[in-house]
Amino acid sequence: MKNILVTGGTVFVSKYIAKYFQLKKDCEVYVLNRGTKQQLENVNLICADRNNLGECLQKYSFDTIIDVCGYNQKDIKNILDAVGEFKDYIFISSSAVYPETNMQPFSEDQSVGLNSIWGKYGTDKIEAEEYLLSRVPNAYILRPPYLYGPMQNVYREPFVFECALKNRKFYIPNDGRMKLQFFHVDDLCKVIEKILEKHPKEHIFNVGNLNLVDINTFVELCYKVVRTPLEKVYVTNHDNQRDYFSFYNYEYSLDVSRQAELLPKQKDLFEGLKESYEWFKDNSNEVVKKDYINFIEQNF
Repeated sequence: MKNILVTGGTVFVSKYIAKYFQLKKDCEVYVLNRGTKQQLENVNLICADRNNLGECLQKYSFDTIIDVCGYNQKDIKNILDAVGEFKDYIFISSSAVYPETNMQPFSEDQSVGLNSIWGKYGTDKIEAEEYLLSRVPNAYILRPPYLYGPMQNVYREPFVFECALKNRKFYIPNDGRMKLQFFHVDDLCKVIEKILEKHPKEHIFNVGNLNLVDINTFVELCYKVVRTPLEKVYVTNHDNQRDYFSFYNYEYSLDVSRQAELLPKQKDLFEGLKESYEWFKDNSNEVVKKDYINFIEQNF
């Protein structure tokens, strides 16, 4: 049996990863969290705050640590200082580490630095990456774009689903041609699995769909999933689209050719959105909602 430690394990990405590997017959999954939320069945809870671990990890030996909830250097240090033996460390970082001034698509060989859209979130991830590699040179770092799929608690596709369920018009920024890059959380798990199987020589991977979609297509697919006719309203006279829409006014793309060698096919976006919607129908209370609809009603 392979012992796998997942940081978190109760919300979206970390929860999905924990469940994915828990369903593998040769994996014993441990989750590290504070025990304040409902836990997955058949995983082993290590109840602790990663900022105050003490000796709670010392008695364990892990084949893999999958760190989903590390946001800065301190988070990484806390785990490495507290953990006993382990073989592989996989850190879920972010595409926010690339400055928007870099040439696109962003590649793993480009320099990292401040991105004015993501700010401290991105620079903290950079420091976490650098510290991890200084302590664990053979660690693997994954840099995703927008993640989606079942267990999604961020108000992205769930916002569009909710509008469709309420038969609302959908307000689209500008002409709707801004491109978005997604990656299904199940594909993220498959990449992790491939890395653990093959141990590729590269240790930093952009991960994401090979094909980007524009806002128009994304919204159309979400309404199609819900089976609601879509009436679009294009907003051209409001500066901050985050007041009424789930994504910043920031178009970027990742070069995922390294990933493609491990996972040449990704889940079809429409099929992935169907899976996300099926989960959302029964779990909408787990989504952290923003006040987009109220803003739309008051301003448009």
